Amino acid sequence: MEVLEKKSDYEIQRGKPMPSKNHAILQSNLNFEIRLKYKNQFTVLSEATLNLQDWVSTPDLAIYPKMEVNFTEDEIRLEEAPLAVIEILSPTQSLQELSDKAIEYLNREVQSVWLVLPSLQSITVYQSEKDFTVFTTPATLEDKKLKIQMELKEIFA
Repeated sequence: MEVLEKKSDYEIQRGKPMPSKNHAILQSNLNFEIRLKYKNQFTVLSEATLNLQDWVSTPDLAIYPKMEVNFTEDEIRLEEAPLAVIEILSPTQSLQELSDKAIEYLNREVQSVWLVLPSLQSITVYQSEKDFTVFTTPATLEDKKLKIQMELKEIFA
C-alpha cells in the first residue's frame, strides 16, 4: 500500500516541495555567484511567483535582464518570462516532476532552465527539450544563451 504524505501549507501555497538545508545553501550560492559576476547584466529573483500564459509557478531563482528597482511599486505575480529559471531538486520531489517543469518553462518563452541535483553535485542546463548539457563538479557551467560561466566548485561549496 502506498503511503501518501500530507502536504504542508508551504507546499500547498507555493505548489512546490518544502526546501531543505542543502537546497537553501545551493539557492544562496547560486544567487551570490550570479550577482557577484553578472550584477550589471541580470537581476536574480528568489522565490518570485510567475504567471506565464496562465501557468503559475514559483521557481527557486529567476534570472531577468537588469531591472530598475522601485520600492514604492511591487508586483505579486510577474507575467514577463524570465531569461532563465533555476530549480533545485528537493528531497521530497521526483526528478521526473522537475524535468516536466523544465519543459513547461521552455514552452513559455524561458530561454534557459537549470536543474540542480544536490546529491549528484550536478546542474543540467536546458536550452530546449532535446538540447541540454549536464555539468558536474568540478566542471565550469556554461549557459550559452545567457553567456554565463561559473565554477561548480563555487556552487557546491
